[in-house]
Amino acid sequence: MRFDAHQLDVFLLVGSAVTLVAVLAVRVSHRAGLPSLLAYLLLGVLLGASGLGVDLADPEIAHALGFGALVLILAEGGLTTSWRAIRPSMGLGVALATVGVAISVGIVAFAGHHLLGLPWQVAVLLGAVTSATDAAAVFSVLRALPLPGRLTGALEAESGLNDAPVVVLVVLVSSGAAQEHGVLAVVALVVFELVAGVLIGLGVGAAGAWLMRRAALPSSGLYPIAVLCLAVLAYGVAVEVHASGFAAVYVAALVLGNAELPHRQATRSFSEGVAWIAQIGLFVMLGLLLDPSRLTWHTVWLAVLAGLVLTFVARPVSVFVCGLVGRMSWRESAFLSWAGLRGAVPIVFTTIPLADGVPGSERLFDIVFVLVVVYTLLTGPTLPFVARLLGVARPSQARELELEAAPLERIAADLLQITIGPQSQMHGVEVGELRLPRGASVSIVIRDGETLVPERRTVLRHGDDLLVVTPRRQREATEHRLRQVSRNGRLAQWFEATRRRD
Repeated sequence: MRFDAHQLDVFLLVGSAVTLVAVLAVRVSHRAGLPSLLAYLLLGVLLGASGLGVDLADPEIAHALGFGALVLILAEGGLTTSWRAIRPSMGLGVALATVGVAISVGIVAFAGHHLLGLPWQVAVLLGAVTSATDAAAVFSVLRALPLPGRLTGALEAESGLNDAPVVVLVVLVSSGAAQEHGVLAVVALVVFELVAGVLIGLGVGAAGAWLMRRAALPSSGLYPIAVLCLAVLAYGVAVEVHASGFAAVYVAALVLGNAELPHRQATRSFSEGVAWIAQIGLFVMLGLLLDPSRLTWHTVWLAVLAGLVLTFVARPVSVFVCGLVGRMSWRESAFLSWAGLRGAVPIVFTTIPLADGVPGSERLFDIVFVLVVVYTLLTGPTLPFVARLLGVARPSQARELELEAAPLERIAADLLQITIGPQSQMHGVEVGELRLPRGASVSIVIRDGETLVPERRTVLRHGDDLLVVTPRRQREATEHRLRQVSRNGRLAQWFEATRRRD
């Protein structure tokens, strides 16, 4: 097939228009409390063979493009996740991504065969593809909710890691290898791929962080590209040695995102933009795969029943069992059960059996597509209400302090850029009252576009940008002190001492 300059012009015209519409749809979906994936899926359906006539009939292409998009989405998730925030919940997140997935697969597969009448192979595939929560949906929806770090950390860790065991299982079941080698061999292979992928991710992430701290690149815009390439490199290395590429890319990105690298904020912003492009392309492409003429009331009924089993049986049971690891309260467990957002990931995974020509794979795709749409409409908009009802939501607060860092290698120091937000209690505090650790100092205050060299009596205001130089060994203490003052004002030290006594 030839691809000439005219076709390129048409592609750029249509592609830019579709992307612009998809970007504008984010605001509409955000106001409605819905993951934007629904708007993108609908856009894909409207553009498809039953709409404007765009035909994407090759599931192998969809499979490859879908996996590429998931790699970029997981990389963004790792780069923008705070290790300090998810560390206390990492055990629970890993349990949900492994034991929880196994429990969910078993329950949904059993119901799919005995309740829905699906063949065992299709029933197991249904359980597998729907057991993974969607990283894009979780990151976009839950980060906008005022939830405790314990809950968001568990959900983010789960969504970042559970793709790895699921994709191995789906590939084995689709190829028939699972039936040949048995359950124990499948479990052993899943464990090997997951562990090897995590180790490769740790290795590439640590080596990449070491390299980026010492690479004096000529342009700040090159750092985000290099960091994202390192995360994708981890995926490629893992796949080449038959380990889990999804686990590798997420872990590598997590290491890189939490390392002291130059231009971290620019890197995160760049990765977010790339992830949005990947999400838009992914969801539109999946919408193109759907042929609405294939949908029948029987398919819709099967999807609703499968969703009921998944939402009200499989997910709660898996959360309850895994909650024994994290000692969750019943309120937290109930919210985790409801917040198991499914999005594009289950639909992407159905392209694996489609590409392998598994009997019944088209029916599986249709069931999963309808299930995702129906239950995203059910769970997405109700998450804030459920969080308040269960008492797990915190009072909503605007971002109080924005902090960015860049290394000053020759003097073993870091330059911190701080923006005082509208809710910050740092407003009205004098520079001398910050009481920063020894060696740290406020070097510049930027206010209303003007640069001030502060004195001890200089009063800070909302909207000020501060440049703080701190010795590297004191950086963590300096950041902690700045956040203390931002939360509690000039009496931050007294509040901290009172809290410790209590």
